[in-house]
Amino acid sequence: MRLTDKTAIVTGGASGFGRGIVERFAGEGAKVLVADLNADGAGEVASAVGGIAARMDVSKDLDWAAVTHRALEEWGRIDILVNNAGITHLPMPMEDVPEEEFDRVLAVNAKSVYHSARHVVPVMKEAGRGAILNVASTAGVSPRPRLNWYNASKGWMITATKAMAVELAPMGVRVNCLNPVAGETPLLASFMGEDTPEMRAKFLATIPLGRFSTPRDLGAAACFLCSDDASMITGVGLEVDGGRCI
Repeated sequence: MRLTDKTAIVTGGASGFGRGIVERFAGEGAKVLVADLNADGAGEVASAVGGIAARMDVSKDLDWAAVTHRALEEWGRIDILVNNAGITHLPMPMEDVPEEEFDRVLAVNAKSVYHSARHVVPVMKEAGRGAILNVASTAGVSPRPRLNWYNASKGWMITATKAMAVELAPMGVRVNCLNPVAGETPLLASFMGEDTPEMRAKFLATIPLGRFSTPRDLGAAACFLCSDDASMITGVGLEVDGGRCI
């Protein structure tokens, strides 16, 4: 029960890694707001863990304002924020990615962190405590070809994490990120281009431990970094990747 009585917002919490984080947080005693563009999915997960749900487009400032207000109305504070929601473009040569896809990837993967800082950071600064966790990717550490702008957006998240950590440390707010390898989530087929046994074998060959990451893996790592057990850890990008970045 490492998160007993903590309050947490988890974006993209209706499925995949986000759902794994929500379930682990709730299992460790946290009160969780599940935010997702999929309102029905968010409601289902929140109901299962005794949390609350909100429909949210993380690329929209007004949605961040509403979710922050909802959390404060419900709990009066925000102890943990997990910026998990993310998207990718399909694998293709960098020059062939349509501009609208580039804009969409950067809006969801990068600008969302900016919006979160505008609304949640002031709450944590006033409280003098808080933990922010950005879910980046091994793509930002060791990029794969043909996912260029997705790679770049996750590299941005890693750098943003370190910059946020340096600035917010004197205010008692820690900021870290997770760098998962491709996992058993709804985005897996998009990363690979096609979900076939041959393509899975190709990706798995790059992971020394020989398997994809799972929502359970991410939930465990997120729980540690957002708990008081990690009170001396900030600005870290933790690879949850089975050794891919070695």
